[in-house]
Amino acid sequence: MKSCLALRHLDFEDLGVLAAPIEARGYTIRYVDVPVEGLRPEDALDTDLLVVLGGPMNVDQVDLYPWLASERAAITRRLAAGRPTLGICLGAQLIAQALGASVGRAPQFEIGWIPLTLNDAGRASPIAVLEGLQVLHWHGYAFDLPAGAVGLASTPLCSQQAFKIGDTVLALQFHPEIDLVEFEHWLEGNADDLAGHGIEAEALRRETQEYGATTAAAARAMVDTWLGGLVTSAG
Repeated sequence: MKSCLALRHLDFEDLGVLAAPIEARGYTIRYVDVPVEGLRPEDALDTDLLVVLGGPMNVDQVDLYPWLASERAAITRRLAAGRPTLGICLGAQLIAQALGASVGRAPQFEIGWIPLTLNDAGRASPIAVLEGLQVLHWHGYAFDLPAGAVGLASTPLCSQQAFKIGDTVLALQFHPEIDLVEFEHWLEGNADDLAGHGIEAEALRRETQEYGATTAAAARAMVDTWLGGLVTSAG
């Protein structure tokens, strides 16, 4: 069996609907709750697949969350070794930062279901299946495109929504992993965040019910395609 290590920063921000296609490709999934357990560089380096998940903290809050520094160092070693890595939201920002790109506060928070605009590279990438679909966004920080990376998608509020490096690195600012049932935990756990930005939980719940199932199916296909590309490139 192949191994997948998922770096989790908040208990309800897990792999969600992406777990099934990862397991279907023969990976055994193990979570590390980084804020509690910490992360050794060799843990991130030795696994066949590394997934860096989201969280409410920001990449520049090392004073509040000291473990961010060791996690970024581990990701940097992983990327330097060319090992397969997937990043989601905070995970994508950590990957961008590890690659030397600027990551900082965005002009405006982006929360809600908003469609991606894919460029030509995006339409030729695994995220092509998401074109024309609403995807969930929930972030107040954004990243510049790292050197050597290929940008794939944007939204009106965020010019860099996804990038890839070769076939082995895929970084997504949005949240393709959302599970319809588990989304209730997001609403409960982020109630203050929603209120602070004038967003009604019930409206977000309705949008999730409307768009979630279709986008989840496409997200599973996206990850399966990406993992299939890893097999092809390795072979």
